[in-house]
Amino acid sequence: MNSYIITNTVIPTYLFEPDEATGNNVFRINRNNCVVEYKKNNFLVPHRRNYYFMIFVKAGSSRHWIDMTPYTVKPNTFYYTVPQQVHLKEESKPFTGISLSFTEEFLAMDDSGSLKKLPIIQGLDNGHELELTEQDQAYIEDLLEKILAEYEAKNSWQQNMLLAYMKVLLIYLSRLHKQQISFAAEQTPPKQVFKNFLSKVDEWHRQLHEVAAYANMLNLSAGHLSELVKEQSGKPAIAHIHERLIVEAKRLLFHTEHSIKEIAFQLGFEDASYFNRFFKRITQHTPITYRNAIREMYH
Repeated sequence: MNSYIITNTVIPTYLFEPDEATGNNVFRINRNNCVVEYKKNNFLVPHRRNYYFMIFVKAGSSRHWIDMTPYTVKPNTFYYTVPQQVHLKEESKPFTGISLSFTEEFLAMDDSGSLKKLPIIQGLDNGHELELTEQDQAYIEDLLEKILAEYEAKNSWQQNMLLAYMKVLLIYLSRLHKQQISFAAEQTPPKQVFKNFLSKVDEWHRQLHEVAAYANMLNLSAGHLSELVKEQSGKPAIAHIHERLIVEAKRLLFHTEHSIKEIAFQLGFEDASYFNRFFKRITQHTPITYRNAIREMYH
């Protein structure tokens, strides 16, 4: 049973569970050889995770949601998520594969900081699914078996070995991410500023709604930040802040029964009527109209 905390009393966040068998509190790997028996009331219950989760599905199927997107799990496919995205399990069927979970603390062991910059870790382009060729399958499965063997051996310098193996795996997966999700790999200084801006928005969007607040974090003027962001994305900085708020609003409207007023408060709006106008201006729908329409579509 996962333990969890309640994030803003809306959607529960499941915490990373240390492996009692190995004592590892930042990384774990498991071989999955059958369906996991879930209690009926655990299905269709939205939740978040405070850790990274990845799984190579060798055979079998199931169906789940990440945010507002449903996925039917397919054989010979790699799935991955980043912290704080909303998960919902719709059905589970027998499957085999290998799953990985690791925390921000595990990534921080990489002194170079390069792992945090990989697209698969940053959750870019809303990608969660990688199709694997036979060559990809063989390479990834062999690497996962090596990681599993090292994890179970409990040898000295184990964390260093796991980090080294994971670095190879994450770089390989990021190459596939670039090929399949069309991520632009060039990292010019303006691109890095843009990425840092998006990272800050992802972290602070509930509390901070103005460009000037993010510019201050990045030691830039609001005008200069806006110019850089528009140059890199074609959209002004404020548009990215608003879009992130809308994504979170849609998550809460779809996955919770909280009132519009409660959701507005969760997102840092003191006035529910202003939140209603804001949401309609961006989406062309009121929050309640969106909630009813999206639920009718999938039920």
